[in-house]
Amino acid sequence: MKLSRRAMIKDGMLVVSAGMVMPAIFSRGVASANALSQQGERIAQVGNDHTLIVVQLAGGNDGLNTVVPYADGTYYQKRPTIGLKADKVLRLDDRLGLHPNMAPLKGLWDQGHLAIVEGVGYENSSLSHFQAMDVWQTLDTTGNGNEGWLGRLVAGMVDKDGHPFKSMDIGTQTARALSSISASVPTLTTPQAYRLTTDPSESDGGNARLQALLKLYNTYPRSSPYAALLDTTAINANEGGKQLQQAEAAYKAAVTYPQGPFATGLKTLAEAIVQNLGLRVGYVTLGGFDTHAGQTTTHDGLMKTLSEGLLAFYTDLQKHGKADNVVIMTWSEFGRRVEENGSLGTDHGTAAPLFVLGNGVKKGIYGEPPDLKQLDPNGNLKYTTDFRSIYSTVLDRWMGASSKDVLKGTYPNQNFLPTI
Repeated sequence: MKLSRRAMIKDGMLVVSAGMVMPAIFSRGVASANALSQQGERIAQVGNDHTLIVVQLAGGNDGLNTVVPYADGTYYQKRPTIGLKADKVLRLDDRLGLHPNMAPLKGLWDQGHLAIVEGVGYENSSLSHFQAMDVWQTLDTTGNGNEGWLGRLVAGMVDKDGHPFKSMDIGTQTARALSSISASVPTLTTPQAYRLTTDPSESDGGNARLQALLKLYNTYPRSSPYAALLDTTAINANEGGKQLQQAEAAYKAAVTYPQGPFATGLKTLAEAIVQNLGLRVGYVTLGGFDTHAGQTTTHDGLMKTLSEGLLAFYTDLQKHGKADNVVIMTWSEFGRRVEENGSLGTDHGTAAPLFVLGNGVKKGIYGEPPDLKQLDPNGNLKYTTDFRSIYSTVLDRWMGASSKDVLKGTYPNQNFLPTI
């Protein structure tokens, strides 16, 4: 059967997403896949041992009820019901305040470890969830990109020896931002799930299944790009599974994490960092932000979940002496419309703020605040900060990678991180 390159890429990623592992003897693929990826273009090399944790707020977070312009009367005119009262917000300065349920992040702001960038977006923003997510993850503003910006970064971290946990995605399917044809990413829900699933009827502990995978692999020529792609699943090999199980057994959280999949995912990333598995890029998603109706209760809960989870993660790393090397950034595919709708919610919007958190961050409010009175024809904010400038800053100033190589373009840096 003849398979297309697209099909092989898709299938290869599904193998990783399912938590399957392949024999550690697949040694030739990383070098081969790297050679493939470098044909005609550069792969960014990373110049330090810093770690980046990316938190996706899926569904379109309402930025105006997250970082609240409590001193702006237009905010209350547009949101007479769902607007957060000035005496309830956690004031950052004489203009902005955080949602009342974000006291954990307010504490980190007070300690000097939090930066906020306002008005983040891009020109002609899509109001479609899927297209907007693709834009943010692949940088293709048509929404038709096929390789993620973090995938390109991760590809530059993989050497001839592999390294199973240079990157890690918490979830059931690899995030588009991490997609790459030359480096696959371990994607898992829990450390316990990261292993080859065996059938109770198998008396050999799954060895026959591994041998079947090996035979499938060996049907492809050594020069085949498909074989190179399969080779890169060496990062999910048995040795990687053993490492993760050993780390799970040895790791002791220094804090009590909140209940729920978001905090549990952050705990797994903390485990990889604390146990020195070499994690450089971690990814976790918090969903539920598409608040078209009855927004207040839902958004209140999400702000609590986000803030408490991030504080637990940061505190855990701090107590283990690992916080200095980690920066966390959040993103959401778009913000919400300025005016509340008839269902006491908000519809799809455009620009919104994002957070950058860590000991290496320069506390402050960055970017230019969007004008609530000067909206686009759809009643949405006009973006003031290109999202790619956030990425370029993180790449150049934190990861020590060339943003020009990763982003395939040049974008200005923001000042929420110091220059290297």
